[in-house]
Amino acid sequence: MNQVFRCAVLSVAKHDYVARGVITHPRFELAVVADDADVPEWMHERNQQFADSQQIPYVRDIERALRDFNVQVAIVSSEAERHCDLSIRAALAGKHVIQDKPMSTCLSECDRLVETIQQAGVKFLMWNRNGLPSIQQAQRQIAAGTIGQPLSIHVDFYFAKDAGPPKGSRQPGYPPINWYAHQIASHVDGSDGGLGRSPMGELAVEGIYPLGYIQMLTGGRVRQVFARSTAHFHQVHADNGVEDLASVTLTMEDGLIATMAIGRIGLASHPSGGEIKLHILGTAGALVINEARPDVGVYYRNQPAKEARQRRVASENDFLLADNFAHAIDTDGPTLMDAEASRAIYATFAAALESARTGQVVDVD
Repeated sequence: MNQVFRCAVLSVAKHDYVARGVITHPRFELAVVADDADVPEWMHERNQQFADSQQIPYVRDIERALRDFNVQVAIVSSEAERHCDLSIRAALAGKHVIQDKPMSTCLSECDRLVETIQQAGVKFLMWNRNGLPSIQQAQRQIAAGTIGQPLSIHVDFYFAKDAGPPKGSRQPGYPPINWYAHQIASHVDGSDGGLGRSPMGELAVEGIYPLGYIQMLTGGRVRQVFARSTAHFHQVHADNGVEDLASVTLTMEDGLIATMAIGRIGLASHPSGGEIKLHILGTAGALVINEARPDVGVYYRNQPAKEARQRRVASENDFLLADNFAHAIDTDGPTLMDAEASRAIYATFAAALESARTGQVVDVD
């Protein structure tokens, strides 16, 4: 169980934080970056830059990278539409898969990936935040029976990050902001949100996090969803008909009620990552969990406007995710968010989007 797993990074068109997170663990190393030869040149440039930063080769041939570089793990962080395709190709080559979110932009693709992972007998992990110390502490408290049987859970997930110009800033007569072009351009400063040709709101881009907390802490399956959403903060969301703010009510299979409020509320709205809290009510008590804790406040003269004032400390989320993945491979055990769990989360926010569109309660497929 001391094997070091060699990883092929299949595109960093979106972000490189997953690959960088994986190698915080000593049992993983990056061997090659790869992508298809026919992707746009800007993707090749990003891939080459990351490969150079890691001093590893960049190969414009995914199958060759999976075949010729003695890798056991594929890390997928492409634009959203290609997530499942790249993960499936890696699984068919016998490689374990770590994938960035969202799982896909299409439920049928999620189903195809789940089936492929099962048939190939490889491990799958969706990169998530369930290893944060506050979430781990909440899980321990619930497992210990501190609040009795959970009855309801609410998650506020207000993400303090910009997404371009504020709503209402586009002058009359100016054309709507092009989603794909905007995401490509804004990638440099991290304000891109969901990179893909199809516009994606916050339920698709960030919904995996609060839904992942609910899934892990309750262990229940979502049966029905009712949601409301709007584009309240950002012009790019308003122009492309996707939400940057939403409220969702979830009915679980055991009768537990879960609710969440989610939004990309802008960098100026909060001194750090945003207001992210969990409220859990049980038969014998309640928990209120601040997701960012423990943290420290850092303030000084001439501090850059965009620098976070409150900073997480003692956070080993990346290491714990990678450690869980290595353990799952070693023991043929579960991962913190496997393909089936990831598919369930996708189906839940897809139902929420349909509910917001129709104004009706929607069953989760």
